[in-house]
Amino acid sequence: MHLRLALALIVLLGWAFGPAFAEPRLELMSRTTWRDSDPRFGGFSGLHVYPGGQRFLTVSDRGSIAQGHFLREDGRITGAKLDALAPLRDPDGRPAPGKAGDAEGLAVRADGRIYVSFEGQHRVWTYSSFGGEAAWLPRHDDFRGMQNNSSLEALAIDRKGTLYTLPERSGRLDRPFPVYRYRKGGWSQPFALPRHGPHLPVGADFGPDGKFYLLERNLSGLLGFETRLRRFSFRGPVLGAEEILLSTRAGTHDNLEGLSVWRDSEGHLRITMISDDNFKAFQRTEFVEYRIHE
Repeated sequence: MHLRLALALIVLLGWAFGPAFAEPRLELMSRTTWRDSDPRFGGFSGLHVYPGGQRFLTVSDRGSIAQGHFLREDGRITGAKLDALAPLRDPDGRPAPGKAGDAEGLAVRADGRIYVSFEGQHRVWTYSSFGGEAAWLPRHDDFRGMQNNSSLEALAIDRKGTLYTLPERSGRLDRPFPVYRYRKGGWSQPFALPRHGPHLPVGADFGPDGKFYLLERNLSGLLGFETRLRRFSFRGPVLGAEEILLSTRAGTHDNLEGLSVWRDSEGHLRITMISDDNFKAFQRTEFVEYRIHE
């Protein structure tokens, strides 16, 4: 009788908590506020961390692109420095004005080419160098009908140089988020990602593991922002095998919108995120970094 009870408890605990180390565990490595006196500083919504985890690139929703580097101790971010800040230029070389400069998503190809998605005017531009002039990518027909201030919020690029983007809003709580793919000179919409509750996509990246990472947030009134991070694996031509890696309570972090996934010198995957302070005094620009244990 006692043996049966013990076995039942083992089964129950295994069902409730899962086998040891079966699921990835995230360790919070650092949470650091970034400040600078440049009046253009702030509103950062996209992030790329270069291999090695020292240098980064970010874009602002007020039409700027910035380069910087981290200060680290024992692998943890202790500070960040701005190295250069320049306007996001249009194809004529002029700074993109007003809503035309509302940059949200950022992706960098292996050869250094930069891609930026915008939600004020729904499009993706590409740059051969920091501070250079833009080149247009064609638009999917769906882009023109997307909701203002809620369109191409997230942008990611895979190892083959294929771009993926999705809008911040799907239109209904029970409607999946459409994912658009750019390759061979054109866009398609090959699949959609399930929507769970009020969280909205704000950042995306492909990790060195080849998996697709999606950063989502929800504003929970005066309590602040909730952050969620999901990961998907490819099953054939579509994304599947969804995992929820992180789900925070309101106020744990600020308005995290930019995401970059990279591998550190010890072989661990790192997830680095940046917050959009909306140029508000009561918010802050912060870098938040987690390490994945698998």
